Amino acid sequence: MKEKVYELLSILNCDGDFESSTDFLADELLDSFNVIELVSLLESEFEIKIPGMDIVPENFANIDDIIKLIEKNQK
Repeated sequence: MKEKVYELLSILNCDGDFESSTDFLADELLDSFNVIELVSLLESEFEIKIPGMDIVPENFANIDDIIKLIEKNQK
């Protein structure tokens, strides 16, 4: 799952070093528009629905937070 998420992130920012970052937003690898695009990619790839209440910066800060969000919404 982690590699697939990194692949999706690279679609949004092909030059971003997501694997070295601990905070994608603070490191300016993602912006608010990218987060909305990422939600759409995650929903499509993992066949989930991410509720609006879950679209908050802390759920997209790093790879572990994104994976937790996916797992939460797969249930």
